Amino acid sequence: MTLIRPSRDGDLAAIAAIYGHHVSHGTGTFETTPPTEADMAARRADVLAKGLPYLVAEEDGRVLGFAYCQWFKPRPAYRYSAEDSIYLHPDACGRGLGRQLLAALAAAAEAAGVRKLIAVIGDSANAGSIGLHRALGFERVGVIRSCGWKFGRWLDIVLMEKPLGDADRSTPEGSGA
Repeated sequence: MTLIRPSRDGDLAAIAAIYGHHVSHGTGTFETTPPTEADMAARRADVLAKGLPYLVAEEDGRVLGFAYCQWFKPRPAYRYSAEDSIYLHPDACGRGLGRQLLAALAAAAEAAGVRKLIAVIGDSANAGSIGLHRALGFERVGVIRSCGWKFGRWLDIVLMEKPLGDADRSTPEGSGA
C-alpha cells in the first residue's frame, strides 16, 4: 500500500537519488549535473520555509517518489501561484503513484493558500508527465520551443495550469497589496 506523506529529513538520500537519475537520464528537468543530498536538503528547507508542501510516496518503508511546489517566481506577487515538481523512481512509473502524489500535492498546495498550480514540463515529448497533469485537470497553456539544450538537442517546455480553490474569483485573505 502506498503512503503519501510529508517528507522528512531521513528521505533526502532517496529524494536525491531519484532526482539524480532524472537529471542524468531524462529530459523532464533541464539540470545537467545531479545536485548533492545537501543541495536537495537546502531546496527542501526553502520550500518548507515558505509553508509549501514537500511530499513523498512510500511503500514498505521505501521512498518511490516525491513532489513539491515552489513559488512560480520569487517575487511576492507570485505567492499564490506555485510550480509543481514531481519525480518517481524508475521502478515506480506506470503504477498510478504519480497520480496519487500529484493529487495530494494539489490538495496540500490549496490548503497552503496556493490559487494556481503551474506545470513547467521539460520536453514536449514527455507524454507521461503531460498526460499525468492533464488527467488531474491541468490545461495546456503554451509551449516554449527550443529553450533548453540537453543531451545534444534542443528541448521545448510545455506550460500547463490548474486553478485551485477560489482561484482568481476572490481576493486572498490578508493579501494586502
